[in-house]
Amino acid sequence: MQALLWHALDGVHKGSVQCRLCAQGCRLKKGDKGLCGVRANMNGNLVTLVGDVVTAINLDPVEKKPLYHFLPGTKTFSIGSAGCNFTCKFCQNSNIAHIPPSGIVPGKRAAPEDLVVLAQAKRARSMAFTYNEPTVFFELAYETAGLATPRGIRCLLVTNGYMSEDCLLALSRRVCAANVDLKSFRDSFYRQYCGARLQPVLDNLKAMRKLGWWLEVTTLVIPGVNDSAAELKEAAAFIHHELGAHTPWHLSAFHGAHQMADHPSTPLSKLEEAWSIGRQEGLHFVYIGNALSAMGSNTFCPQCGIMVIERQGYSINMHMQAGAPGVCPSCHTTLPGVWT
Repeated sequence: MQALLWHALDGVHKGSVQCRLCAQGCRLKKGDKGLCGVRANMNGNLVTLVGDVVTAINLDPVEKKPLYHFLPGTKTFSIGSAGCNFTCKFCQNSNIAHIPPSGIVPGKRAAPEDLVVLAQAKRARSMAFTYNEPTVFFELAYETAGLATPRGIRCLLVTNGYMSEDCLLALSRRVCAANVDLKSFRDSFYRQYCGARLQPVLDNLKAMRKLGWWLEVTTLVIPGVNDSAAELKEAAAFIHHELGAHTPWHLSAFHGAHQMADHPSTPLSKLEEAWSIGRQEGLHFVYIGNALSAMGSNTFCPQCGIMVIERQGYSINMHMQAGAPGVCPSCHTTLPGVWT
């Protein structure tokens, strides 16, 4: 399938193409594939190998993404494909994110219209492009979201935030929410562990905020790697100053995976220390994930402090003003988020 967001190169590079999908900016000679493994130069044309390929379809609680302030308690129709523009050593979904040496892309073919019809049949309130990096299956996500949005199904991304400006603008009216991984606040981490850079992620977080998307941020806290108090404080300060104190920050426990399968898991004490740092930096909503914590799973009103959403795993109990979703029953403050 013909890819979008690229241009042919001229002169001494004639026959090569420049991909404009993400911040990797791959230049591909004839026969080459991009870092993602799913975009290829075929005879001077850029094609996508996953324009109609899905590897996973599930009806998930929206809290699983995690999105805690976006239609809480509802189901999101989740779609994954294959490939990734990162090379994370700790990848949680390496079976679909990394194309095998054979070059065979896993998955089954699915048309955007069929995906939307299935989401409607499941009565999903939203559709999430997730599991692997949705940027690399942009064409499928773009067309599917274009069909879903007019039918009242809201679309969201679970992403590493490494898309190009062109990609982000193309999705700007078809997507309304995102959970973005802020994997570290050190460029050295991104280069060593992800094969990427920090600044494009920070730029895209700010751009998403300007677009008006509902935005939540997740950091996987890896012991001895990105968990210093200084780094966590800088990350929290960035979220507070650039994205807003109301932006939820999810601190997720690391468990060994991929090339870091033997690395120790994150102690609960470290997650709770990070939670405290986020609160001290002025963030109103800090959450702990992938670990049981009485401290970091519930939502409290930032004005009066009472609990408004109680969570047990992915089950929730909302204590809000009757007939007014998102409104504190005590002080009548409207909590930031998308409630209806």
